[in-house]
Amino acid sequence: MTMQTPRRFLPSTALLAAFEAAARTGSVTLAARELNLTQSAVSRQIKLLEEQLGIDLFSRERQTIRLTAAGDAYGREIRQALRQITTASFNLRANPQGGTLSLAILPTFGTRWLAPRLPRFLTLNPGITINLATRLTYFDFRTDVLDAAIHFGPPDWPAVEMALLRSERVVPACSAELKNQFGFRVPGDLKKAPLLSISTRPNAWDQWFSAQNIAGGSGQTMYFDQFATAAQAAMAGVGVALLPIFLIKDELASGRLVRAFNRPMESSERYYLVWPRERSTHPPLIAFREWLLQEAAADRSDDSDLLRSRQKP
Repeated sequence: MTMQTPRRFLPSTALLAAFEAAARTGSVTLAARELNLTQSAVSRQIKLLEEQLGIDLFSRERQTIRLTAAGDAYGREIRQALRQITTASFNLRANPQGGTLSLAILPTFGTRWLAPRLPRFLTLNPGITINLATRLTYFDFRTDVLDAAIHFGPPDWPAVEMALLRSERVVPACSAELKNQFGFRVPGDLKKAPLLSISTRPNAWDQWFSAQNIAGGSGQTMYFDQFATAAQAAMAGVGVALLPIFLIKDELASGRLVRAFNRPMESSERYYLVWPRERSTHPPLIAFREWLLQEAAADRSDDSDLLRSRQKP
């Protein structure tokens, strides 16, 4: 037998929406305008909510309102809850069969690797809608309305299940003009040029130099939050970037980027698909996971074939 939640802890969405709008705007007038209600109606709804909860959410001084400490904390949680309700309603309306997958992606992986392949998945699964959101680091699935995420790093994300997608090999890349300008002859010469780094991988260059038996440390280093912007800067001749080969195949093939040295290094971390355990049986996630693992396996096979062809005498 389940315990019924007391009604005062389940306020109506109308009361919560009035409170959230007033808390966010700091004004009953602005909240009323946003909700297309009268000021007195909004004030009445907020007062009803306070009476229902037994707590003052605002302190009132003449014609102004100010959140109490309790109201500020409550407002943050209610805003997130209303956002989740809005997202769920939007997804249901977009796909009444419930076939929606909300996926967090790494920006460059998402745009350069995943997006070109998505039409194949959607053709195979016409009833599924995919919503994409960018996330650069770990997040909490309990508070973020997402079903799964593409993750790069060690397999240490707590309270999730994960499937290995692929490894990566990085290579120092730059424009042909910059390579000619500095006349690189040995790997240590790269320290003479500006080095472009990704902020989430601050030690990547030290690891690459160490793999070449060269002491770490360099002169000028610029940091970027995404591989895409670092690659663009490298193509523009700003410096040398340490980039995943599988994400810059087109640029290397066209000559927009060249290898400063053909000394690839395999990263110690991997790409994974991760999802919270309670979403394991979500049908769109099951279909996407099976498809994604097939795509990743085919891509790894292509990379191996290319590597073997380059190693032939």
